[in-house]
Amino acid sequence: MFGFFRRKKSPPAASPDASAQTPAMLAASEQALTATVVPGRTVSPAAPPTIAPSPAAADASPRTSWLTRLSAGLSRTRNNLATLFAGVAVDGALFEELETALLTSDTGVAATQWLLDELKRTVRDRRITNAGEVKACLRELIAQLMRPVERGIDIDRVQPLVVMVAGVNGAGKTTSIGKLASHLQREGKSVLLAAGDTFRAAAREQLAQWGAKNSVDVIAQQGGDPAAVAFDSVSAARARGVGVVMIDTAGRLPTQLHLMDELRKVKRVIGKAMDEAPHEVLLVLDGNTGQNMLAQVAAFDDALGLTGLIVTTLDGTAKGGALVALAHTRRDRPVPVVFIGVGEALEDLESFSADEFAAALIG
Repeated sequence: MFGFFRRKKSPPAASPDASAQTPAMLAASEQALTATVVPGRTVSPAAPPTIAPSPAAADASPRTSWLTRLSAGLSRTRNNLATLFAGVAVDGALFEELETALLTSDTGVAATQWLLDELKRTVRDRRITNAGEVKACLRELIAQLMRPVERGIDIDRVQPLVVMVAGVNGAGKTTSIGKLASHLQREGKSVLLAAGDTFRAAAREQLAQWGAKNSVDVIAQQGGDPAAVAFDSVSAARARGVGVVMIDTAGRLPTQLHLMDELRKVKRVIGKAMDEAPHEVLLVLDGNTGQNMLAQVAAFDDALGLTGLIVTTLDGTAKGGALVALAHTRRDRPVPVVFIGVGEALEDLESFSADEFAAALIG
């Protein structure tokens, strides 16, 4: 997948002027302005959109740099796997060592068994005797497994595009929102941020810092209700003709049922502010959690109906195989991995590609 977001070739429809707005929209706009606005410079929605280049026309340098960082980030996992294929015979001992390495990399029992069964069948059918070819087959099997969860986000399909971001404490929600805001601006989109995490003491301040860094407005309320902040933000975005509004939410564990109920309420209220919103419900996962991410995805998907995942901090972990386990476990109900991160820098968050991930994981 080349280009951070998917774009339509036709520009988004122009936002209505004030005379065309309904009384309900004007009332919502006035209500939205009662919230505290952390000022910044919003990008003009009239700015011409930038069309993501085709693979043939894309500048190779940024993507090559990203692939280098991704490969470095997954090096601990790759070292568990790639070294098995150096100068060894294709026999039962190789498959036993591969099974151990996959399990150690948090690929999970079910996904590991599927990979081994498919790999043995391929080796038998093709009469493969070279370990390097076995490695190439494993890389393709992982890519094949991951392709159903590869998806971009069409940022032009509606205005404003409402994105709700959830996750447990410490997963990197607020930081991911800040990085996405910067990427969206590069695509010519105006952005509004909503500080819906009213529980964590420094959450509003952290989001405000990202707003100032990206020169975008942040709507917040001192000790306010998260659902009210979300409603005000969507209403303000509609009134101002903003391209994308991203709503931060309080971190919570799936076992905190009362907090999960409140998250459901936030989503319902967003739908009252704009029909069919939120258009994207993204869950941020910490790559270091390994197999725990499966339980998180199941719980948040049941509560919110997830449309995508952002997996952060894949660097420095030997648990990169957990994404493979996730793709295998949820084959009947896949949740796309839209972005992955391998560090703290802005350029360390990128769109997910199954082929790139498999290459970085296996080598």
